[in-house]
Formats: sequence, structure tokens, C-alpha cells
Amino acid sequence: MKSITDLLENNRIWAERISAEDPEFFSRLSHQQTPKYLWIGCADSRVPANEIVGLEPGELFVHRNVANLVIHTDMNCLSVLEYAVDVLHVEHIIVCGHYGCGGIAATLKQQSYGLVDNWLRHVGDIVNKYTRELSAMTSEKERSDFLCEMNVIEQVINVCNTTIVRDTWLRGQDVSVHGMIYAVEDGLLRDMHVHAASDADLQMLLRR
Repeated sequence: MKSITDLLENNRIWAERISAEDPEFFSRLSHQQTPKYLWIGCADSRVPANEIVGLEPGELFVHRNVANLVIHTDMNCLSVLEYAVDVLHVEHIIVCGHYGCGGIAATLKQQSYGLVDNWLRHVGDIVNKYTRELSAMTSEKERSDFLCEMNVIEQVINVCNTTIVRDTWLRGQDVSVHGMIYAVEDGLLRDMHVHAASDADLQMLLRR
């Protein structure tokens, strides 16, 4: 149990430090959360959402899963998305992938890991879409990096195609969807320059 005890001690130290720096922090936080951003990212432990964008608790609403997928039958992701848009009124939805994603690598190598294979079948669909481009690449890293990027673009489109976001735009609520990718090697977040704030923007993305 030492590892769990360590976590509890780390938490105590963190809470004391935060309280010393800002005595009203936890009181304010307990009454409301008012994030402007929803982050849809990978479950990879090396990609801590709040930390890499320098935001405090309460400033970033987060949903994470293997390979940062947005699937239209995933009630977990859709529930988070609906709550973020309809209740919290976030202004920006960020889909963030990362280079070196294990889910992407497993799909490219056609490795089997059990139940997760069913989930990663959606990444396999993206592989099929970009077969020609991937076949022209000579290195495994090049193919992996490319697929990590294409996966972000596809998930941005998936977010935009949900009834949740489309209805939001229809009623005139300002919500923008952005694609970003993170590099564990240098800790830097990169803008994929894939953005949509309206159905017209989505149609432009679909024509890329």
C-alpha cells in the first residue's frame, strides 16, 4: 500500500501549498466550475491535459480515452460533450492527439491486445482511408506521425458532425472546435490549423 499512501501524502502537500498561495481557492472551486474549454484527449499518462496548457483546476473540462476518439455511439464522450456545451457553455472544444500514441502504433502494426482491438477498429478505418499516403512512406515513425495527425483531423470532423455541436451552431451559440497535437519529446503543443465554428467551416474541412 506504500504507493497509495504516497499519493495521499502528495495530495496533502499539494492542498496545503495551494491554500497557502490562495486561501480562497478551494472555496471558490467548490461553488462552481466555469471552464471555457473542453479537452478531448488520449488517456496516455504522459499527456496531462491541465499541466501542458498551464490551466488550473476548474478551467479545463476533460474527456480522455484511448487514441482520443470521438465515436457517435460512445455515450460517455457524447454525454461529456453535451454537458460541456449545454450546461458549462464552453467556448472551445479541443481535440488533442499526441505523437507516439500506442493505440495508433498498435493499429499500424496490426497487433492484437484483446478488447481494445474493437475500439481501435475506428483507427483502422482511418488507415484504410489513407492507404496510398501511408504506403508511400518509408519509415515507421513517419507513418505513425502522419496517422496521429490524420486521426486528430478525423476526430475534429466527428465532433462537428455530432447533433450536439450542429444544434449548438444552429441556435447561434459560439463554439469553436480545434485540432491540436502534442509531442512528448519536447513538451510542445502544436496547432493543426484545423478549426470549425460553423457548419460552413465544417463543409470546408470535408473538402480538404
